[in-house]
Amino acid sequence: MLRTHTCGELRNTDINKTVTLCGWVQKSRLMGGLTFIDLRDRYGITQLKLSSGNIEGYGRECVIKATGKVIERESKNKNIATGDIEIEIEKIEVLNRAVTPPFTIEDETDGGDELRMKYRYLDLRRNSVRKNLELRHRIAIETRNYLDKLNFLEVETPVLIKSTPEGARDFVVPSRMNPNQFYALPQSPQTFKQLLMVSGFDRYYQIVKCFRDEDLRADRQPEFTQIDCEMSFIEQEDILQTFEGLVKYLFKTVKGIDIPDLPRMSYADAMKHYGNDKPDTRFEMKLIDFKAIASGANFKVFDDAETVIAICAKGAAEYTRKQLDELTEWVKRPQIGATGLVYVRVNADGTIKSSVDKFYNEEALKKWAEACGAEKGDLILVLAGAEEKTRKAASELRLEMGNRLGLRDKNKFSCLWVIDFPLLEWNEGDPNLLASLAGRWHAKHHPFTSPKPEDIELLNSNPGAVRANAYDVVINGVEIGGGSIRIHNKDLQAKMFDILGFTKEEAQKQFGFLMNAFEFGAPPHGGIALGFDRLCSMFGGADSIRDFIAFPKNNSGRDLMIDAPSEISEEQLNELNIANVIKKN
Repeated sequence: MLRTHTCGELRNTDINKTVTLCGWVQKSRLMGGLTFIDLRDRYGITQLKLSSGNIEGYGRECVIKATGKVIERESKNKNIATGDIEIEIEKIEVLNRAVTPPFTIEDETDGGDELRMKYRYLDLRRNSVRKNLELRHRIAIETRNYLDKLNFLEVETPVLIKSTPEGARDFVVPSRMNPNQFYALPQSPQTFKQLLMVSGFDRYYQIVKCFRDEDLRADRQPEFTQIDCEMSFIEQEDILQTFEGLVKYLFKTVKGIDIPDLPRMSYADAMKHYGNDKPDTRFEMKLIDFKAIASGANFKVFDDAETVIAICAKGAAEYTRKQLDELTEWVKRPQIGATGLVYVRVNADGTIKSSVDKFYNEEALKKWAEACGAEKGDLILVLAGAEEKTRKAASELRLEMGNRLGLRDKNKFSCLWVIDFPLLEWNEGDPNLLASLAGRWHAKHHPFTSPKPEDIELLNSNPGAVRANAYDVVINGVEIGGGSIRIHNKDLQAKMFDILGFTKEEAQKQFGFLMNAFEFGAPPHGGIALGFDRLCSMFGGADSIRDFIAFPKNNSGRDLMIDAPSEISEEQLNELNIANVIKKN
């Protein structure tokens, strides 16, 4: 080894030892006839002291090797772990010089997102980013420890697989050896882990890369990682208990937090009270159906609306007219889609004033306040319009008010299970799904999800009312993972494919291998996949998963560092038999 110690481990107990350190120059400075260098590696920073008053050759990010004696530092630095000591240098060697980096390699850097992604290898030298990846490593280790103790077996599944038309768009890979044929990169190892259950591997897991060609945002990447698990001879309760245990174990071992048992909430209740299927339950402010109480006063906006929904923002009655006008413009943005906002102030003196006093007297508004549980100092906000659109807008308004009132503390964690999802959704045209799926039922989870046993008869008469044997784990309003009990009966699986619009021939072509496997004795089984990147960002208190991925893509799906995706040579295109296709387009 070129070094005897790292730059983060030396303490007072090492004084008078002769040591050798290697690392990068954080900064160097002249003080009288002395040169001081802050030497950095992955483990920390140590100050070097040279008798020479010359910093030439020791510029920022140069790689050096230094040997010397550990001495007590005269001017101690309490901000770093090695701040009580320094190294009196006897010999120093420049291992590699460096040009001036395009941004400062410090926690509070002057580099923007795009610049730091272009030079990601430099960004990874920063403590804040390094700590994110150390957290990711710790979560992975503890996940493996927990599952290993429960006899789960880690099994790798293929990355080059068959494209399927159900779900988000696939990334496809042309096959040189099989002209005009393509592999797909897996959106999940779903069918393979089910086949492992048929094979008798009754407890499987994998921390696995998955790929989806979908629109991107802060919590999405074209390639992402999930903790993928499957179990045999179980029911839904077994899955919930096992992986609630994993969540609690990770909070305890990684964060040092004991979280309570996870409550269960039905999908129907989540939509009714929170307007979405991943409710943030760190605060109340539930959605309240106001249609009955608000109609009949000749206020056309409410009378003609399909639904009227209110929320009560505690302590917000002092919002100024300017703040309320700004909030009104906020809900009218295209991303939210509301046509306007009605407000009611319950003042500190008990009087009630609203933006619709022309239509509602104070007596009527008192009934509004009672319905909302509003007290002195509270603010009632009301939206009206079409059911689905208004409920979604009210959900967004609730979250926004939670932010503005400081109710979404990143150091507070509220976890729950959402259960009893619809099995099917009618697709009028989802931009993340293939166009061929429009105008038909598609699986809300995936086509292998089992319906609730008591709802199976509804598959023939009312498919939209069938509940799935499915579940999501939600933390602070973020879906961290989801899963289901699977269909293990061939006839029921065939019925599901039929409802989803597959002909028998199409089902056999796409999923015949799975259907055939079921004929050889498929056990009852189910599983879950937890978003590993999302879990890491949640534990790290960040909104974006990018800082917890070593080499992420930007919001356009590009890797700015290696400039990918990129064109390939015509020779490669010809080998893949797709040159003519590219030219046509």
